[in-house]
Amino acid sequence: MAKITPSEADPQAGDDLDSNGVPRKGHPTPTRKEREAARKRPLVGSNTPEARRASRTASQAQRERARVGMANGEEKYLPIRDRGAQKRYVRDYVDARFSFGELAIPVVAVLLVTEFLAAQLQASITIAVYGYFLLVIVDSIVVSIVLGRKLAAKFGADRVEKYRWYATTRAIQFRALRLPKPQVKRRQFPS
Repeated sequence: MAKITPSEADPQAGDDLDSNGVPRKGHPTPTRKEREAARKRPLVGSNTPEARRASRTASQAQRERARVGMANGEEKYLPIRDRGAQKRYVRDYVDARFSFGELAIPVVAVLLVTEFLAAQLQASITIAVYGYFLLVIVDSIVVSIVLGRKLAAKFGADRVEKYRWYATTRAIQFRALRLPKPQVKRRQFPS
């Protein structure tokens, strides 16, 4: 009785490998050395100057697209802390109003320079700085209370507290330097 080898039974089998790189049935099992040699790949992709340049260009384009998308307020590109309908509402509300906190840095800088120039006015300038900070704190409290009521009316009463700090930190930034950039004009409050 003649023995039929797998290659005679299936002429297509040849040296074909399956999807995992293992020879199909009927072939000798590869040695460890052969398997390790078949698995070897470079740790890093192509290291040619053209490949590095193309990779750098692609990542720069991706970063630029993400930067523009974040500045424009596209939800996909926003950091997690800025995502969601409630956060968008808070941003639009804060951006639509004038806040005393927007001017904090220039006012304090002017007052400090004045304090160094006019030594006899130091006490009154210090009182003015504290007065300004008190005004900013009162304005932030008013914003958080009003915004809390508006959020509760629009989105429901749950978790309103966590948006108050977000509104306060946005209100004390320069309008031109806020990210994402303001999407509404002054006095154009969200509905």
